[in-house]
Amino acid sequence: MVAPTSSPTSATSTPRLTPAEVATFKQEGYHIFRKPVFPQAKFDGLKACFENILNGLESGVRPESMDVPHFQHPELFEWLFADEVLDIVEPILGPDIALFASHFICKPRGNGQRVPWHEDSSYWKTMIAPMEVVTVWLAIDPSTTENGCMRIIPRTHNSGKMGFSDYEDLTKEVAVFPNEITAKQRDMSKVIPIELKPNQCSLHDGRLIHGSEANTSTKRRCGYTMRYISTRTRENHEKIGEWHHLYLARGKDLSGNVYGDPTKAYPELARFRAKHGKNGH
Repeated sequence: MVAPTSSPTSATSTPRLTPAEVATFKQEGYHIFRKPVFPQAKFDGLKACFENILNGLESGVRPESMDVPHFQHPELFEWLFADEVLDIVEPILGPDIALFASHFICKPRGNGQRVPWHEDSSYWKTMIAPMEVVTVWLAIDPSTTENGCMRIIPRTHNSGKMGFSDYEDLTKEVAVFPNEITAKQRDMSKVIPIELKPNQCSLHDGRLIHGSEANTSTKRRCGYTMRYISTRTRENHEKIGEWHHLYLARGKDLSGNVYGDPTKAYPELARFRAKHGKNGH
């Protein structure tokens, strides 16, 4: 695979989180970024790109399951590698950043599926180490309690089982995932809804317990998750290279990772994932 020329830390880049906000993120496991992430025209371009991908889904494919769309649509790197996003995550991860994954999770109006309580880390435990992932959850549509916004349980990234809770099976096809963290390991009295306007985002640690309710409202709810790691984190390329790539987003590699080429589409990865049931979440 071709290692791309990474986007260097811009001399004009300005951190978009304050030291106090970074400290709160590390303590609570999340942060809500209320400013627009992108200039409006650039956000509109991303939304148009999403609508095109959505319209091209094969019949029978649920829109909640648009996992790693950048493997087949490299045009998404215009936003995944954008300074507007990397300047949000750099204060947390440092200047050497890799894109780990991305995912459009679109809940259609009326029958959008529930996302069970889970930790992203439980899906990634054989993929990367250490388990230090920052997810930027960018609202494409308004995300409200009414249409099934994300809900989180603060501080669960560094308490309890710290990203690796016990799970129980769910009835098939009642939710996006087939299992859920056991009830005794989640304190529902601490749940916080993350309501966002379009072009706002939240950040959460990959070990944080979160989920969302079904969308039975008359309004669609879509978000784009952009997941980043420091290049100090090592991907288990020997095990997962057939179906997953990292991409060097900014700075330099620090742990001998293998990177995909952001100018290239990888339809073979998508085919392998679909055939073998691989899902990096």
